[in-house]
Amino acid sequence: MTVEPIPTPGAPAVAGPYSPAVRAGDWVILSGQVGLGPDGKLVDDTIEAQTRQVLANIEAVLADCGVGWGDVARTGIFLTDLGNFGTVNALYEGAIGANRPARSTVGVAALPAGALVEIECWAYVPEEK
Repeated sequence: MTVEPIPTPGAPAVAGPYSPAVRAGDWVILSGQVGLGPDGKLVDDTIEAQTRQVLANIEAVLADCGVGWGDVARTGIFLTDLGNFGTVNALYEGAIGANRPARSTVGVAALPAGALVEIECWAYVPEEK
């Protein structure tokens, strides 16, 4: 199996040696997204604004990969304050629609760029799709 980067013009610019998305066999794997806007800066210092931007970034990268939330099998959520879980969960539920991927949520000490939330995901997409 080869692992190949997928062009993602909808993703914020990367700040390191990684790809926003790769294809590995039947999987499309997205790197974690934080609430960076098109200008490369955090959109706001509120959990609501950052979560909305994270979800918009994920939707843009999924679209660049030719897939959507319905193809997502797993997500991981990282929060600097687990007290924000309810807010993030409600916004996440609104974004994913009827799909219910497997998920983990983890409290962390810090995230890149001072972000409050980061979300990563894996989508199952057979290569024939």
